[in-house]
Parts: sequence; C-alpha cells; structure tokens
Amino acid sequence: MRDQLFDQVGGAQAADRSPDRGKDSPSEHPTDTSRRTQSQNKPSTGRRLTARPWAIAAALIGLAILVWFGFAHRPGGPAGPPSVPPARVTVSQPLVRNVDTRIGLLGQFSAINRVELRAQVGGTLTELHFQDGQMVNKGDLLFVIDPRPYEIRLARANAQLQTAQARLALATSELTRAQSLQKSSFATAETVDQRTSELNAAQAAIDDAKAQIRDAELDLEYTRITAPFTGRIGARLVSIGSLIAGSRGASSPTTLLTTLVSLDPIYLDFDMSESDYLAFARERERVSGPLANQVVFSLGDENRFIRTGTLDFVDNSLDRSSGTIHVRATTPNGDLFLVPGEFARIRVAVAPPAPTLLVPDAAVLLDQSQHMVMTVSPDGTVVPKPVETGDLRGGLRVIQAGLDKDDRVIIEGVVHAVPGSKVVAEDGTIQYDETADTHR
Repeated sequence: MRDQLFDQVGGAQAADRSPDRGKDSPSEHPTDTSRRTQSQNKPSTGRRLTARPWAIAAALIGLAILVWFGFAHRPGGPAGPPSVPPARVTVSQPLVRNVDTRIGLLGQFSAINRVELRAQVGGTLTELHFQDGQMVNKGDLLFVIDPRPYEIRLARANAQLQTAQARLALATSELTRAQSLQKSSFATAETVDQRTSELNAAQAAIDDAKAQIRDAELDLEYTRITAPFTGRIGARLVSIGSLIAGSRGASSPTTLLTTLVSLDPIYLDFDMSESDYLAFARERERVSGPLANQVVFSLGDENRFIRTGTLDFVDNSLDRSSGTIHVRATTPNGDLFLVPGEFARIRVAVAPPAPTLLVPDAAVLLDQSQHMVMTVSPDGTVVPKPVETGDLRGGLRVIQAGLDKDDRVIIEGVVHAVPGSKVVAEDGTIQYDETADTHR
C-alpha cells in the first residue's frame, strides 16, 4: 500500500513536469507536438484544476499516517516513565512517660464583691467626687445629696430633746415637793402618783427626742454616699442637679447611682461534669494539701498556662438540667488586669500520673472525623492507624488508644508517606520538653 501511494505521488509530480520535458525532448513525434499545441490552445476545465491539489493532499496525509503507524509499533519505540524511588522517612517508637490526666474547662471571672449604689435618702444631687471607671478606696466620698433638709430635721429633734429635758426637770421638782408634803400630811398619795407619772412621761419624751436625733443624724449621714469597699467604679447614671429618690428600707423605688466591683482577688467560676467531678474528687483525696486545690488557667490571647488559682468552693449539689456541678477558684489580681465577665481556659488534674504514650503533634493527622498516625511495618509498608488523642504534654500529643508502644511511628516525612506504599525508614528520637507543659 505504501508503494502504491508513492507511485501516485510520483505520477502526479511527473504529470506536472511533462509539459516542460516535452519542449526540450528531441524524440517526440511531430504529431504529438501538434496535438500538445492544440491542447495548450484549448481552455482548461475547472474540474482538472481542482482535483490535482486534493489528490496531492490526500497522498501526503496517507503517507504521514503510515509513517507514524510504522514508528509507533516497531520494537524499538520510546520507553515508559522511569520508576520513582521509595520516600525516606524518620520513624520512632512512641515515648512512654508517666503523666497525670488533666481536663480542660472554660471558666468566667466574677467579682467577689459587687454592689449597686443607691440613695437611701431623697433629694437633689449636689456633688460628684469620682471619674467614671476609676479605682476608689473604701470610705472615699462619691456623691453628696443636698443635706439642708436633713440638717433642719436634726435641729428640730435637738429642740424636742431640750423641751423634754425641761419637762423632766419640772416633773422631778414637783414629784420631790409632793413627796415632802405627803410626809407632813399636806399632800395625798394620789398627788404623789400623779407627779410620778408626769416624771415618767417626761423621761419617755427625752428618750423619743434622742431617737429622733439619731434618726435625723443617720439621714444626714446618708446624704454623703461613700465607697463600701475598694474596687473599680462604673459609669455614673445621674448628674448634678438630678432629683434622687431614696429609701433606707427599699420600701419604695430608689435611684440607681452607679455600680462598684472589687478586683483583687477575683473569682474564677466554672462547671464540671459528673464524671470529671468524680475523678477530680478521688484525686483530691489522694493528694492532700494545697496542691489538691490548685488549678492553672490562661486567657483568650495567651498560649501558656502560667496563671494559677486556688479552688475554694464546690457546690453542694449537681444541676439536674445540665448534669454539672458548679466549682469556683480564687486567684490574685494585683495588677488589676483580670476583670469580671472575662473568660479563661482552665486545666484541672483529675487522675494520678500513669504510663502514657506520647508522639509529636505533627505526626497526628486529621482524617475527616478521626485522628490518624502513620506507622511503618517490618517490610517497609506504610500502615495508617486511627488513634484517640488527648492534650499536649511536654510538647507532645497524648495517645489514649489505638497505638502500641512497639509501633514504629513516622515522625518526619509523614507528608510523603502514602498508605500501602513502600518507604525507607530511618530511626529517630522523640524529645520531651519539660518547659512546654505550660503550653496549650
């Protein structure tokens, strides 16, 4: 077939060159020359002009197909891609170390002392002695309500006392005179009894006047509102000139002036599940002393658990709706950095130290909803193993289940380890960082 195509191409090329060779060839017959002359004088048809290029193109395409087919199927064709050598990884057995079991909880700070400052007497606010949000000490003056009405009331109570004292003096003199006359038979016993009653009434009036004075003094004292403890004051809710409603017994609506919270020390409240509480209670019985009540925590923007608190309260019952028990720790706050309402991450030890498997955190892969560790079998095959993980200890991840202490875990080059593939394993070492226990 290839030879026929070459003959067609050659014949077409010879047909193209035949007019030129006819002019120079001396062996042509005169009759052929005359016929050629006549044919050249005739006009060419469109079909012959169109068919010749198509024939050449078809012949060339067929030739290219045959050449490709011949090279593609000959025994010495191009070779396949070179084989990839197995990846190199570093493996090590899990590190076995005695570590205690800790649980992570979320807590929230609250103030030990918090009070809403309300007026106990009514009147017009005349003075303010603080800036919003500043620290105030116990006894500092904060508000002053117009004291003049209460000063007038105190003066009236003092006047009543003086009147009662004058009546008492008169009653005492009349009683003494009546008793003298009774001895001389110039006064009756009835007169003595009457003077005695007047004396007692005068004494009672004195006691009432003294009580009125104390009451007026107390109201006058309440016109000056002071800080009941040291803490940070909130924003003032009234202005100078505001009419303040007050009541000492809160028997009527009162005006809220501001709020005050203590900051040092401060509470850290959190809830513990029933199972965690049982484990924590048993560990607390095992370890006596302050260490049993110690908790560590960190703030939202911190990655080290370097802050400590002392657990000082466990509620007396579990909440039925949530199945948790409320627990509280107290922590110092000398720099006043912690504020009520802020959240913290807490760690609490709930079990004694026990042998635990540890691997680098980078060796643990997340496969959808489970964690995976890549191991290498004795024949060099990568074998994945699903595991249950815990927290970080010494910069390493705790493996709670799914891994054996004799497994060869890939600790470096895990990105090149494809399950089921062969790898070249080199022995490595897992290091425990003592200083990293305070890390997240």
